Amino acid sequence: MSGAIAFVDLQAQRRRLGDGLDRAIARVLEHGGFILGPEVAELERQLATFCGVRHAITCANGTDALQLVLMAEGVGPGDVVFVPGFTFVASAEVVALVGATPLFVDVLPGSFNIDPASLKAGIDEAKRLGLKPRVVMPVDLFGQPADYGAIGAITAEHDLLLLADAAQSFGARRDNRRVGTLGAYTATSFFPAKPLGCYGDGGAIFTDDDAKADLLRSLRFHGKGDDKYNNVRIGMNSRLDTLQAAILIQKLSIFEDEIVARQRIADSYNAAFEGLAQLPLLDAGATSVWAQYTLVVPDRAVVAKACQAAGIPTAVYYPIPLNRQAGYGHYPVVPGGLPVSERLAAQVISLPMHPYLEDDVQQRIIAVVRAALGAAAP
Repeated sequence: MSGAIAFVDLQAQRRRLGDGLDRAIARVLEHGGFILGPEVAELERQLATFCGVRHAITCANGTDALQLVLMAEGVGPGDVVFVPGFTFVASAEVVALVGATPLFVDVLPGSFNIDPASLKAGIDEAKRLGLKPRVVMPVDLFGQPADYGAIGAITAEHDLLLLADAAQSFGARRDNRRVGTLGAYTATSFFPAKPLGCYGDGGAIFTDDDAKADLLRSLRFHGKGDDKYNNVRIGMNSRLDTLQAAILIQKLSIFEDEIVARQRIADSYNAAFEGLAQLPLLDAGATSVWAQYTLVVPDRAVVAKACQAAGIPTAVYYPIPLNRQAGYGHYPVVPGGLPVSERLAAQVISLPMHPYLEDDVQQRIIAVVRAALGAAAP
């Protein structure tokens, strides 16, 4: 097969959804409830059922989902939120926005997720600095949930809140529990390229706490009380558009099939690259939704150049650890720095990954990358 290769093929998914998606959008256009319309409540019900959690509270985007939780918990100046250094900036951004301090800890080299030993050292460092440890924010990087058993034991010992940043892992499992149930709160994103994505921005928060769920619904709507003109607290404007909810309901109906397809594609990649690069390690008891398929390679430039010449898109998530970002370099880092995050930032490369990656296209990708890895080997 020839022609352009999509990094994430939303059009193939669109073709599968067919007329049902058009009809869902048309219903919203006809009833006109564009903000918190009936599809929003229905989506929240379906999301909660999918995860096995009491409450799903939608919001405008995944970044807001994280910030709303910090607001609900009163996190602010003097408080520390522990964030892995190898992730997207939103994880640390929300901490700074509420006036708290992100403290960067390292990740594990195989799973790319937060290192429990580094987290323990970070807690000691926060106390040494005279700051109050409040929240641990594991980021389920590239689709696999972090080790919530080990992390949960640490948070329980130190009386810390566990907020799962599941922007990339929605739909995955850990120890037979679905993402959404692994922390006191879980936040996710419905950005279009995510495993479950809408056609704009969107996000959600999951919790079993009835009172906190009510508080989050108030905070996402300007802090409203029993009426939108009775504002009982300072909140924000972070409501999911009804059109996006209608789209997500349609996409959720095929999501389980897509998760299976993603795993099949990841298995093919793993078999092809075994022994040529560091493969993404899937922990025992964990599944992944493979938001990205990411290799660690000795010479990323060689692989990227070969792929570009062959018309194969690649991406680097993430080229600069958060502690090296100009806007975040003044925040504290676990003693000893972030050597694993630094190495990964220099060596990771992500390949096309989506449920509609046809076998012949994947074989084209594999052939080019295998050749490049052979050329890049020391």
